[in-house]
Amino acid sequence: MTDLSLSLRPTFAEAVRAYARVGCLGFGGPAGQIALMHREFVDERRWVDEAAFLHALNFCHLLPGPEAQQLATWIGWRLHGFKGGLVAGLLFIIPGALVMLGLSALYVMAAGLDWFAALFLGIKAAVLAIVVQALLRIAGRALKTPLQRGIAIASFVAIAILTLPFPLVILAALLTGWAAGRWRPEWLKLAPVPSVPAAPARSAWRQSVSAVLTWGAIWAAPMLLILATLGKDHVLWDIGAFFSQLAVVTFGGAYAVLAYMAQEAVSGFGWLRPGEMADGLGLAETTPGPLILVTQFVGFLAAYRDAAPFTPFVAALLGAGLTLWVTFAPCFLWIFAFAPWIDRLERAAGLKGALAAVTAAVVGVIANLSLWFALHVLFRRLAPSGWGFDLPVPGSVDWAAVLLALLAAVLLFRFKLGIITMLAICSVLGLLIGPGGPLPALV
Repeated sequence: MTDLSLSLRPTFAEAVRAYARVGCLGFGGPAGQIALMHREFVDERRWVDEAAFLHALNFCHLLPGPEAQQLATWIGWRLHGFKGGLVAGLLFIIPGALVMLGLSALYVMAAGLDWFAALFLGIKAAVLAIVVQALLRIAGRALKTPLQRGIAIASFVAIAILTLPFPLVILAALLTGWAAGRWRPEWLKLAPVPSVPAAPARSAWRQSVSAVLTWGAIWAAPMLLILATLGKDHVLWDIGAFFSQLAVVTFGGAYAVLAYMAQEAVSGFGWLRPGEMADGLGLAETTPGPLILVTQFVGFLAAYRDAAPFTPFVAALLGAGLTLWVTFAPCFLWIFAFAPWIDRLERAAGLKGALAAVTAAVVGVIANLSLWFALHVLFRRLAPSGWGFDLPVPGSVDWAAVLLALLAAVLLFRFKLGIITMLAICSVLGLLIGPGGPLPALV
């Protein structure tokens, strides 16, 4: 990559103001956030050139975790080294995390009230439409070859019908894509790997090893503290261990892991009740920053409901903070460790193939998430099928949810309303036609 022109290099204070602006205005998921950063740093300020920005974006797609947050961290690293990356990455997270913390607290305080259930009926219906939109967008971008379509179908069957673990599905896709990238790149429509070798990075090894050791210790620090003071039987240990594992397999963003996270949080640990994951995603859609902040909501509720020896809200704050820590510390580790090798990674055919295959698998995973949300939003009861998955009870259709989901789809696909506007409309209508609302009382 070409070094940044000194005439265009911002001062650290100027850069911090720009990072804070992106963090506060980063609504609309990764597509909107990446577009905002492109406008801010490439088009308007010209602090990063177009080729370098796209090069780094491709690199971030190779990593687990939220690619938009990692791209922000890389921009900060490119402009001002370690301190720039740290500040840029943190400012991308903090505004949304503070909003999510406040919304999570309101959620637990208002739970059980009829008007609150009606409000979230509209939010859940809107979230269903949002997830379907994400499915269609990613499928249109990712499924270009028969192999990619086969991987998507196989991942859907593996998770929805065979109930195989999400990490196993991702691992199988990685291996398949790596092999195809090495020996049959045309099966994935991969661009030719540049033949010109990358320039050697003199201190790359030292920077990478230092980043792994430093951020590995930062990642592990709260877990060691919990182990020493509360032990492995405490809910905070379970929260930290689970979301640390999730941070390693979150290829494809938040949508890709939500069904797996919901399954474990509801059935595995008993942290959430059915349907609450959709509530959390609805809250996350209203905040700036990465959508993976929905994990903060799960950590908040898990600790709130198993608070001893703390009070519920103290435990909830600890749970939310720990979830953020183990979710995002790995993101900084990946960027600071691998950024010095970005040119070499771009030339690795196997890694490019692995990324293309994982992206295809994510389509199947999100299709399963869409089905999971539809069943839990549109039906009041599910019954075991006898084959490892649940089927809806036909007589339990929630017609209010069906109407709101159809309306959300029309607003999103036909009128192309923004997510925040569409969520607001569905929330208000949920209050009117949901349980305890004025319209059911008149019927």
